[in-house]
Amino acid sequence: MLDLNLLRVFDVMLEERSVTRAGARLGLTQSAVSHALNRLRYALSDELFARGPNGMHPTPRALEMGPQVHAALMQLQTAIAPADFLPATSERRFVVASGSYACAVLAPPLVSRLAELAPLTELAIGQYAGDVFDRLDAHRVDFIVGGVVTAPPRFVREVIASERLAWLVRADHPLAQLDKVELEDLVSVPHVVISGAGDDQPDRRGVVIRASWEDAGAFETALAARGLNRRVGVSVPDSYSAIAVVARSEMATLIPRRLAQLSSESGRLKLIEPPYTAPAVDIGLIYLRERLAEPAIAWMRDLIRTVAGTI
Repeated sequence: MLDLNLLRVFDVMLEERSVTRAGARLGLTQSAVSHALNRLRYALSDELFARGPNGMHPTPRALEMGPQVHAALMQLQTAIAPADFLPATSERRFVVASGSYACAVLAPPLVSRLAELAPLTELAIGQYAGDVFDRLDAHRVDFIVGGVVTAPPRFVREVIASERLAWLVRADHPLAQLDKVELEDLVSVPHVVISGAGDDQPDRRGVVIRASWEDAGAFETALAARGLNRRVGVSVPDSYSAIAVVARSEMATLIPRRLAQLSSESGRLKLIEPPYTAPAVDIGLIYLRERLAEPAIAWMRDLIRTVAGTI
C-alpha cells in the first residue's frame, strides 16, 4: 500500500517546484523530501520531477496524476477536519490569487486582521496567472481577487469593492504642473496600458476576465466625442510595471485610484483626476461554490469581505 505521506510530498512539490520550498511547507528537511520522492519514483516507475535551470520540472506523468492526487487529498482532509473552524488555534494555509492591486491595497489590512484573529494561519498570495481557474478547481487556490466579469455557476463571484481609476505621471512631468488637466493634455503624451490579465473573451470554462484597468470605455468614448486619439507607448502585464515605467518616462497610465494614491505618497509621482466622467470598476471575490461547506473557507470569505468593506 502506498504511503499517503508520499503523496502529500508529491502534491506540495508539484505546486512549489522546489525541494527547499516544499520542505519548508511540510516541516521536513531537504533530505527527507528527496527520500520521499525517491520512494514514490520507485513505486510509480517514473522520474516525476527532473532538475532544470528554473527548478524541478514535473514529468508528463506527474502533470497527469497531479490534479487527481490533489483532489483526493483535499477530500480526505475535508472528511477528517473538525466540524468547526477555530481561527485562534488553526494552522491552516489560505491561498489567494490576485494582482498587484490586492497585494498593495487589500493584503496589508487583511494580514493585520489575521494576526489578531488567526495568528497561526498562513496567507499565501499567489500569482494571477492564466491557469488560475485550473488551480481554483483543483483547490490549490482558495480565492481569486480580481476583475472577473463572468464565470460558470460553480464559481461564486461577489463584488467586494468598487474602485475608481486615476491617471498617474511623474511628479516633475509637464502634466503635473498644470492646474487642470484636459483631455487634450492627456493625449499629448503616450500611455502605458495594463493588458496582462485577460482578453475580455470567454475561455474554455466560460470565464471572462477584464483585460485591463481601462474604465469600461469611458476614456475612449470621451476621446471619440472630441475627435481625439490616444497613443499607446507600451503595454505591460500589471499595475506595478506601469508605475515603474511612468516613474522613469514621459508617459501616463490609468490605474486604480487607491493604488495611485499610495504611489503618490512618495512625492515622486502625481495623481491626476480624469477630466471626464467614468464609472467605478468592480473588484470581485471568486471561489468555488461547493467550498462554502468548509468552515475555514466560509470564515475566510467573510473576513475578506469585511476587510474590503473598510478600505
